[in-house]
Amino acid sequence: MQWFVAKIVYQIISGNGDHAPQFDEQLRLISADNKQEAWKRASEMGIQEQYAFRNQRQELVEWRFINVPEVNMLSSLDDGMELYSRIEEPGDANAYISWLQVKAAHIKGPALIDKRA
Repeated sequence: MQWFVAKIVYQIISGNGDHAPQFDEQLRLISADNKQEAWKRASEMGIQEQYAFRNQRQELVEWRFINVPEVNMLSSLDDGMELYSRIEEPGDANAYISWLQVKAAHIKGPALIDKRA
């Protein structure tokens, strides 16, 4: 068996879909004999894990499986190895950086936040 990283993509649709397009890109670790089997297993996961629910406004929110556009074999699992890279092009760089800092602060927890930042 080999290890693969597969990207599963869902489209998130709220209500009648009259909103900015949203997609959830998930990276999954897959154990398979070859790339085709890894793609098939990731596709099955994507289909099985589609779901829908009602939000606070009673609008239907759907996570629709789109496809598995990437499958990459990992030659080994090493501490700190890169699994995925994506270039973002936000409209406002400062807002994007601030958003990342807030997310990181929540992960660190209040006791670990650097007071110098």
